[in-house]
Amino acid sequence: IKIYFNNRIKRCFLKQVMVDAIVKRAALILKLNNIELELNIVGDGVIRQLNQIYRGTNKPTDVLAFAWQDERKVDTNFLGQIYICYPQIVRQSKHYQINEIIELKRMVIHGLLHLLGYNHHQPKQAKIMFGWQEKIINHELQISKS
Repeated sequence: IKIYFNNRIKRCFLKQVMVDAIVKRAALILKLNNIELELNIVGDGVIRQLNQIYRGTNKPTDVLAFAWQDERKVDTNFLGQIYICYPQIVRQSKHYQINEIIELKRMVIHGLLHLLGYNHHQPKQAKIMFGWQEKIINHELQISKS
């Protein structure tokens, strides 16, 4: 597993070692081998611009994922790019009264699942995607407690 980690936010506490650990844990649970991805931690301005360009929504969002293999036209281990908006994660963690690092890790998993083709547009799809997401984050929390 290879992760290209770009943290553009100085006060973000998510580190390469944490990213490696959560992606490796997810890969183990999802039975993934030899994957590569790019993870970018950005601010409101960058995510708002990407959200406007690609989704037509002029506001920040928590995570955007751009899969390289959507239609399996590219033969590569590189899954794609994930963009996580750190200020949005801070807002969400306060709103949901959860740890900021846990929410960051949850969004890494969420983005990875999108790169793998999961989505939450329909209730059945959402149940599957969020089921995997919470299984992986709960496994991570159990490991962290030991």
